[in-house]
Amino acid sequence: MDMRANKILAAIVDEYIKTGEPVGSKALALREDITVSSATIRNTMAALEQAGYLSHPHTSAGRVPTFTGFRYYIENLMNPEPIDAEEITAINRLLGGGEATDEAIIESASTALAEITKCATFSTNHVSKFSVISKVDVIPTGKRLYVLLLIASNGTIKNKVCRMEFDLTNEQMSDFTEFLNEHLRGVNLETMSEEYIEQLAGALGGYMLSLAPLLHAVYELSEEMMRDSVDVKGEANLLASGEIPMTDVLRFMEQKSEISAMLDDALSGISVRFGAESDSFAISNSTLLSASYYKDGRPAGTIGIIGPMRLDYRKVIPYIEYLSDKVTRLLSEESADKLIQTEREENDDDE
Repeated sequence: MDMRANKILAAIVDEYIKTGEPVGSKALALREDITVSSATIRNTMAALEQAGYLSHPHTSAGRVPTFTGFRYYIENLMNPEPIDAEEITAINRLLGGGEATDEAIIESASTALAEITKCATFSTNHVSKFSVISKVDVIPTGKRLYVLLLIASNGTIKNKVCRMEFDLTNEQMSDFTEFLNEHLRGVNLETMSEEYIEQLAGALGGYMLSLAPLLHAVYELSEEMMRDSVDVKGEANLLASGEIPMTDVLRFMEQKSEISAMLDDALSGISVRFGAESDSFAISNSTLLSASYYKDGRPAGTIGIIGPMRLDYRKVIPYIEYLSDKVTRLLSEESADKLIQTEREENDDDE
């Protein structure tokens, strides 16, 4: 588009975000930054509509942006509004302080984002993919019942109840726990394949038949740790916006997993998706904005917001960028702290 069309489209989007009403040529002609006549504005608006950037509600002479128009505005025309020092202080206060697991860091960032944007927020976390097994334990809980406990280096703890064909002796539990920790401690969760478990089974030899449920539980828990999940917060903000029907919100709450299909973790920077682009997403009048966060230089998950298409993108996008960068820094700091702590413990052991 030429400069005039860009300026008029940007003005329409800004006015529509501000008022929620279709924007007409008379309103645009009153703006100081637009110096062409109303006739020229109308012609340009008609061309933008024909190109798919605007729509024309039949009850009004004005136009409203389509999701194509919003995307073009976000990617080419928008001037983000910087976050001021007071807002940064408030955000950091919402994030809290002190030691925290990866999951706690991500959860607090998602909660903070919901608070400052008044939108629903979502986060995905595949930090576990880059974690290693720290400890495995077997705990008796009842007659022939045992809990297998799996702890990863990122602080994640998973457990599974296993029913055995007979009670294990203390010696059997001790030997099996020692075997698991000897062969699994420090192993990356991505390594925990069925083939790897079969190799462990072979190493167990005669013990295998009796301990098979526990060994299989190790594989299931590692798979569970690896599985990406979507955590959604602030769903009530969708209703409070007044622009999304309650039925859409209720359907969305039952189908949160659909968010994953609309995300692209490979993208750097802000990813923009609109509900209207998907035939299956519950909220058609919605925007999904997200950014990836990283740990040790690798993509570790996504954090973002879900809100109505009529959203103040100039303010919201900088918040997402700041929080994704903040999560990246916190995860890297935590990783460095754990490395230092491990080195200290190893040095103490050597002494």
